[in-house]
Amino acid sequence: MKKSLLIILPITLLTFLSFTSFKSDDVSNYKCMIQMTNYTGEGAYIVISLLNPDGEYEETLYVQGDDDEWYFDITEWWNFYGKRRPNIDAITGATISGGERAVSIIKIPNDKLDKGYKIRFETAVEDQEYYADDVEFELTSESVKSKVEGKGFIRYIRMMPQ
Repeated sequence: MKKSLLIILPITLLTFLSFTSFKSDDVSNYKCMIQMTNYTGEGAYIVISLLNPDGEYEETLYVQGDDDEWYFDITEWWNFYGKRRPNIDAITGATISGGERAVSIIKIPNDKLDKGYKIRFETAVEDQEYYADDVEFELTSESVKSKVEGKGFIRYIRMMPQ
């Protein structure tokens, strides 16, 4: 009886631990509102990316624009994404036109805050300009609760923790 209990107890514990998730605090959701400038023309494709401290792409957080035939217009991001082409269907939405705004939920890994990582918003509009860093800011505990002005098609973005 003691021998079988010594065998059953560790197996039960290991089984329980294998079904338990330890990742409950590894990412946080942020509401991200993008307000566009009053431009004329087609809707803007916007890519929100996480950049590492060396300025290299680490992850695509969100894409406004779900027609992948135009992704190559977002030149710098395409150099990263186009080589790998991971499935981004779960993080895409419609384009945003001039003067409009859109609200999306983006997931940001908690271990990237206050570590030199950046968030970049790239924008492109058909037959118009491309802005590699329309909005770019360091990912800090304060910046994820702030409003940041854009340089191109984006008037500003506002982040709010959920």
